Amino acid sequence: MSITHRQYRLLSDHMAVYQFMTEIYQRDWSCGVPAPFLEYALCSEWMDKSLVHRNRLWFDGETIVAMVFYENPASDSYFSLRPGYEKLADEMVAYALSDMPKQDGQQRLVIFGAQKTLAEAAERAGLRRAFSYWDKVRDFAVPMDYPLPEGYHFATAPLDPAKCSECCWKGFNHEDEGPWDGKYESALSLMAAPHATHDLAVAVENGAGEYVCYAGMWWTPENKLAYMEPLCTVPEHRRKGLAAAALSELYRRTKALGATHMTGGGDPFYDKVGFEPLVEWNFWVK
Repeated sequence: MSITHRQYRLLSDHMAVYQFMTEIYQRDWSCGVPAPFLEYALCSEWMDKSLVHRNRLWFDGETIVAMVFYENPASDSYFSLRPGYEKLADEMVAYALSDMPKQDGQQRLVIFGAQKTLAEAAERAGLRRAFSYWDKVRDFAVPMDYPLPEGYHFATAPLDPAKCSECCWKGFNHEDEGPWDGKYESALSLMAAPHATHDLAVAVENGAGEYVCYAGMWWTPENKLAYMEPLCTVPEHRRKGLAAAALSELYRRTKALGATHMTGGGDPFYDKVGFEPLVEWNFWVK
C-alpha cells in the first residue's frame, strides 16, 4: 500500500467523503457511520464547524480509505475505515489523541462495537471504555403499521419549514429556554443539504393545523437505508402513538423505494415499536 494523508477540506471533500461512507457502509456500523450522519450534522446549527479542518483523510492513490472526524461535541472523535486497511487503526487513534479537538483537555473516542480493530488500537494506546449504549434498527422484513389516533392526520407535502422548526423546538424541549422565536433558517439549511430527501419526511398535524410530531428522512438508496433523523413529539401530544405512526408512514414510503432497514436511537421507545439493538456505541477515554 502507498498510503498518504491530508486534512479534510470542507468545501471540496464532502461529496467524495459521502461516497466513501456509502461504499463501506455496514448495518452494524463496523466500518463507520452511515453517510447521512455527517451530512446531517454539517447542515445543522447545533454542530460547531469551526474545527473541521482538524478532520483527517487517508488515501490509497486517489481512493479514500480512512477518515477521523468529529460531529458534536467536537471533543468526540469518530472513525471510518475501509475493509482491507485495518493496519491504519493505530495511526488513526494516535492522530485522534494528538490532534483532534479537546474540551478542557478532555476528549473521547467513539468506537462502535463492531469496530474491533479500532477498539484494539485504543486499548494499545492506553484508553479504556468508559460507557456504552445501543442504537436500535428496524428490519423491514417485519411489517410496521401503527395507526394515527383520532384527531390527527399526516401533513400534506411540501411540508412547511417554519412549522417543522417550531415542532422541533418544542419537541426537543427547548421551550424550557423560551418560546420559539419564529426563525426557521435551520430547517432551510437542512432542506438544502445535497442528499436531503425532505419530500419523504413525515409531519403529524392536529386539528388546529399545528405540526405536533416530526420524523425526518435521509433515504440512502446505495445502502437500502432509511436513515431517520430527527424524531420528536411536542410534549402535550406525547404517549398517544404519534411517533409510532410517523415511523410506520416512513416505513411505507421508503420500503416502496427499496429500503430494507431504518435507523432509530437508544431510547426505550424504539424497543416498543419493534426496533432491535444492533449498533453499540462505546466511548473510550484516557
